[in-house]
Amino acid sequence: MNLDKLITKHLTRYFDPSKRIPEETFQQLLRYLRTSPTTINIQPNHFHVLETQDGKDKLADALVGRFADNAEKVRNASHAIVFTTRKDIPDTHLQEIFEKERSDGRFADPEIQKGWEAGASNFVEIQTENYGGDVLHWLEKNTYLVVGATMMAAASLGVDATPLEGFDRTTVDAAFHLTDTDYTTTLLLVLGYPDEARISRQPVSRFDAEKIFTRI
Repeated sequence: MNLDKLITKHLTRYFDPSKRIPEETFQQLLRYLRTSPTTINIQPNHFHVLETQDGKDKLADALVGRFADNAEKVRNASHAIVFTTRKDIPDTHLQEIFEKERSDGRFADPEIQKGWEAGASNFVEIQTENYGGDVLHWLEKNTYLVVGATMMAAASLGVDATPLEGFDRTTVDAAFHLTDTDYTTTLLLVLGYPDEARISRQPVSRFDAEKIFTRI
């Protein structure tokens, strides 16, 4: 990963529809996405991976009205991912996590595993209280962490990744049959390679370091 290049690079707004991410590269990215960390290993996400034109068109068709300008990004990208988040965390979800951790041997000592499970359950209760019962707010913070980490993983593979908040949640949820499920759309991510003729050559504009860093 060329960090100096990333520092001066704009997010890609226009993708080259003729360029596709190699399958091996994309599978490597999905392996990372599956293992990306979340708070207390809560794993609140389901990912709709759009790797065909039909899949991308399904999402693009749901980007209407004031969000219609994002449809081109989705259609021209090599791939897109719809990041959805659980609306709550029932005990059945926690137990499924704990069972998987046990089967994977995450903790060698059963007593440590038992303590972890009690602590994780308590932490969910704390976050639920912190957000007045709206645990989705906390869970979506985890989703943003996953998206950010995935963007950096994509960059390490030479793939451009652009997050999109410009969508109507109700419309996208309906398109992917999420309305009456435990999940809702949180963020979109489009991936691929830039249209070289439409890359922004303008300088990146950010506050000066003195304004945003307090070094102690």
